Amino acid sequence: MNISALFDMQRALDNKIKRQHGLENESLTQRKILALLVELGELANETRCFKFWSTKAPSERTVILEEYVDGIHFILSLGIGQGFENDTVINLKSGSGDVSLTHQFLMVFESISLFEKNPELPSYLTVLGEYLYLGELLGFTADEIEKAYLLKNEINHDRQKKGY
Repeated sequence: MNISALFDMQRALDNKIKRQHGLENESLTQRKILALLVELGELANETRCFKFWSTKAPSERTVILEEYVDGIHFILSLGIGQGFENDTVINLKSGSGDVSLTHQFLMVFESISLFEKNPELPSYLTVLGEYLYLGELLGFTADEIEKAYLLKNEINHDRQKKGY
């Protein structure tokens, strides 16, 4: 995954959104963190991994992947907002095979909460690493994630043109 290229694309989208909505002089960190938490909840809902009371199957893989890359957008945007894009390296977390999706969702939620309290590079890298590990547990490859991000980025630019 070419993280540098993804940061560049996200920066262009972020700048467009800031200009169009008159947000150039506002800190958007808390709103982005909340948006990321909401997207994470939407992703968990699509996987249905925590719904012990239901027998309904998870959403289709493509739906889950699209929800997943929505989170990537906000993680990249948070990194840009903190000036971390040049210091970000992808360190894939190596996990044991017995980590459940539910547990990993909780790990991502926790890492985001810790980042909100301490928005420094190490906590940001933890968010990214935990989220990428979640993607691995969901069965996504780096190539699939990057391609889905590119597609969703185009959709997001188009949405801005249409006043989304």
